[in-house]
Amino acid sequence: MNDTEIKISIRNLYKIFGDDPQPALQLVNEGVSKIALLEEHNHVLGLNNINVDVPTGKTTVIMGLSGSGKSTLIRHINRLIEPTAGEVWVDGDNILEYSDKQLRHLRQHKMSMVFQKFALLPHRTVLQNAGLAPWVDGQNERQYASEALKWIDRVGLQGQGDQYPHQLSGGMQQRVGIARALTSNSDIMLMDEAFSALDPLIRTDMQNLLNELQVELKKTIVFITHDLDEALKLADHLVILKDGFVVQQGEPQHILLNPADPYIEDFVSDINRARVLRVRSVMSPSSDASGQFNGDIDHDDTLESVIALSEGDTALNYRVMKDGQPVGRLDMRKLVRALVPLEQSDNLENGGYS
Repeated sequence: MNDTEIKISIRNLYKIFGDDPQPALQLVNEGVSKIALLEEHNHVLGLNNINVDVPTGKTTVIMGLSGSGKSTLIRHINRLIEPTAGEVWVDGDNILEYSDKQLRHLRQHKMSMVFQKFALLPHRTVLQNAGLAPWVDGQNERQYASEALKWIDRVGLQGQGDQYPHQLSGGMQQRVGIARALTSNSDIMLMDEAFSALDPLIRTDMQNLLNELQVELKKTIVFITHDLDEALKLADHLVILKDGFVVQQGEPQHILLNPADPYIEDFVSDINRARVLRVRSVMSPSSDASGQFNGDIDHDDTLESVIALSEGDTALNYRVMKDGQPVGRLDMRKLVRALVPLEQSDNLENGGYS
C-alpha cells in the first residue's frame, strides 16, 4: 500500500468501556490482559492499540469473531463512539478535534453507513428512503428524485420507488440501503455486517453487486464481517481482529499464503484455496515472453480456473498476461504446491511463496 493514497488513518486507538477508563488504560499499557482487566478491574478492553490505514477507492474489510472489536472500530470512524485514546484521520484531518458542526457535515456528506438490519424508515417509500440524505439537507422529493431513482435502478430495484419497506424482501430492503448510501454521494461507505442477515443466495447476489459497483465507482469502503469467505471475496485490504487488537492485515492473498500466527492459520485452514487464490500470487514474475508455453492466462484468474484449463495436467506451464503484456509464468507444479497450506514452521523457514 506504499503507493496508495490513504483516505482514513487510524493511529494508536484504544477503547475501554467502564466507569474510569483512563486508569484502566494505564493498566493495559502495563500489560494487564483483557480478561484480567474485566475480572479484576471491571473494565472491558474493546480496542487495543489499533493502527490501520484505509486506502482511497478500495474495499477494506475488517473481520473477526464475535467480541473481536470490529463493530466498535467502525463506529470510531464516524465518531459514533468516542475513543479512550488515539487518533482518527480522514482526508488529513483528525476528526477527534472536530466541532459538532464539522462532525455533522462529516456524517452527512463524507460518510454513509449501511446497517445489518437495513434501518429503513417504514413510513417512507423506497424513493424517499433512498433520498434521505438530500432530504435532511433540505431538498424536497422533486429535487432529489432523479438522483435517487438513478441509484434505485442501479441496484436492481427498477420500478420499486413507490413501494414501502414492508412490501420488500430482506435482500430488496438492503438494496435500498445501498441506494441510500449512494444517493448521499459520499466518498466513504461504512458497512457493518451489511449482508449477514440475508439468506446465502441473496447474500452472494449482494456481494456480487457491491463488487460490480466498486469497479465502477471506486468508493472507499470499510466493510465489517465475521465471515472469511465474504472477506476474501470483497477485500482489497484485509484486517483481522482478535480480542480488540489487529492480529494481521494486508492484501488477502498474502495473508492466505503467509499467515502470521496459529490463530490466522486456523482461520484460513478450511478455505477453498483454489477458488480464492489468484495467479498473480503464485506466478514467477517475468516480462520474458519467449519460451514454450501451453497457453496464456490472466494474472487475476483464480487457480481453480487454471486447473480446469489444464485438466489437471501438472506438466504444463502458462504465460501470465496483464493488460496484454507478459508479467510472469506459472508452472502447474507450483500451483499445486500453493494449494497445500504450509505448517507455520515451514512457512517461516521458507519465507512463504513469492
